[in-house]
Amino acid sequence: MLNNFAQWVADVGARTMDWIVGLGSISLFFARTLRWLVIRRPRRETIIWNFYQIGVLSLPVVALTGTFVGMVLAVQSYAQFKMLNLETRLGAVINMSLVRELGPVLAATMLAGRVGSAMAAELGTMRVTEQIDALAVMGADPIHYLVVPRFLACLVLIPALTLVADFMGVVGGYYYSVYLLHIDAYYYLQNSANYVGWFDLFSGTAKTLFFGGAIAVIGCHHGFHCDPGAEGVGRAATYAFVHSFVTILLLDLLLGIGFDALYNVLFPQGPRLI
Repeated sequence: MLNNFAQWVADVGARTMDWIVGLGSISLFFARTLRWLVIRRPRRETIIWNFYQIGVLSLPVVALTGTFVGMVLAVQSYAQFKMLNLETRLGAVINMSLVRELGPVLAATMLAGRVGSAMAAELGTMRVTEQIDALAVMGADPIHYLVVPRFLACLVLIPALTLVADFMGVVGGYYYSVYLLHIDAYYYLQNSANYVGWFDLFSGTAKTLFFGGAIAVIGCHHGFHCDPGAEGVGRAATYAFVHSFVTILLLDLLLGIGFDALYNVLFPQGPRLI
């Protein structure tokens, strides 16, 4: 039994050391990315290509996700609100949930699967085939050429895609509530306007700046440090999505606490009615 306990302690220590080393590695990777972002801007052609790949090609999946999230919220909330005779308040709940939490988190999760995994797989393939080493030999810094444009694209476009998801979710929830559940449209919109304010939209969108940066850094880091072979590329893509998803949830918790505290400072008068 003593040997088993010692082995357990050794395993925990090894995993803790691996976690600390990994955190330090990704922190240095992020610092190098920020350094190149300040020193020299990437070429316009590289930025536009990454904007197209990350932003334009992600529009259909983000819009579809937002639409169905709004409809699902209407379906799941209607029965409870009907028992309390508060059906017209459904719009406030749906839109508040969308712009504050579900829109940003689900949009970022979808993009972590589509964008983060793709970046890890693409850069991992370049690492395995020694293309990244070739860039360094030719005098081009791989971080500046490969990572900075992707980081900028995620930082700028994921908040914009989140707004698209929010809009489509609001439209989907409105359509299902008004045309299928036959809730009065005037009171639905009036309650939404009364209970969903500019701070809700700001806080939800501001979160995605951090989500986008995390997705880009984690995806590129796993691609740059990919293990050899096809199995290593697949593992890098999987780890990029899993670690991005966990980081998104952790950031959402911490930022949610911070924005709630900020709201209490800015609006100490009580509940959100603007």
